[in-house]
Amino acid sequence: MADYNTIRSSAGTRTAEIDEGLRAHMNKVYGTMSVGMVITALAAWAIAGLATTTDPATAVGTMRNGTMLTAFGAAIYTSALKWVVMFAPLAMIFAFGAIMQRASAAAAQLFFYLFATLIGVSLSSIFIFYTSYSIVQTFLVTSIAFAGLSLWGYTTKKDISGWGSFLIMGVIGIVVASIINIFLGSPAVMFAISIIGLLVFAGLTAYDTQNIKNTYLAHAHHGDQEWLDKSAIHGALNLYLDFLNMFQFLLMFLGNQE
Repeated sequence: MADYNTIRSSAGTRTAEIDEGLRAHMNKVYGTMSVGMVITALAAWAIAGLATTTDPATAVGTMRNGTMLTAFGAAIYTSALKWVVMFAPLAMIFAFGAIMQRASAAAAQLFFYLFATLIGVSLSSIFIFYTSYSIVQTFLVTSIAFAGLSLWGYTTKKDISGWGSFLIMGVIGIVVASIINIFLGSPAVMFAISIIGLLVFAGLTAYDTQNIKNTYLAHAHHGDQEWLDKSAIHGALNLYLDFLNMFQFLLMFLGNQE
């Protein structure tokens, strides 16, 4: 009986340690993601401020809505540099896998924050085309929806791992359609992309949250803290992208343009 009690006590201790470790792991994921979002918002706001002017004497160009641009703004919004700003974050996503394999957790985290900064530069035009009120409103709506979806993904007993392949195919389809529509400029296609994109990234929020949890539980016994730290950063990147895409698609519906 004493041996049985000892075994049961030991198993209970290990379970408690894993539960505590999981909470710490998820806190790191959400914390890293939140810092990335703050960096993106600050970068977008700062770049938009540097890119625009109210003084006609210093303006060197205008955008479609009549916003006057500084030389810096004209360079990133109307010159060939805009394509670099637009597609550089996508290139960094593909590079992230190699960084995760070869670099340390600290280097991977720094790379993520650099990526978040570049995303902010890419998204800075929303502060030009949309009112501040609608941006804040959409951010709050996205935050509430994201929190609910992520909480469901974390707590549900249902295995939603089967959603992965379908959702990834959806993301690929959205990316391809969005690139094509850059040249087509069709409002109807953009509307369809927005609806499908919102549904896909809502599903990915729940899927990624459950996957982060399950990945930790599968590797917690290995004791490789460096691997777990990098896994948390990778999870933060996935949730960051889910939130950001939900925000952009919702902004198309809720945003009021200047």
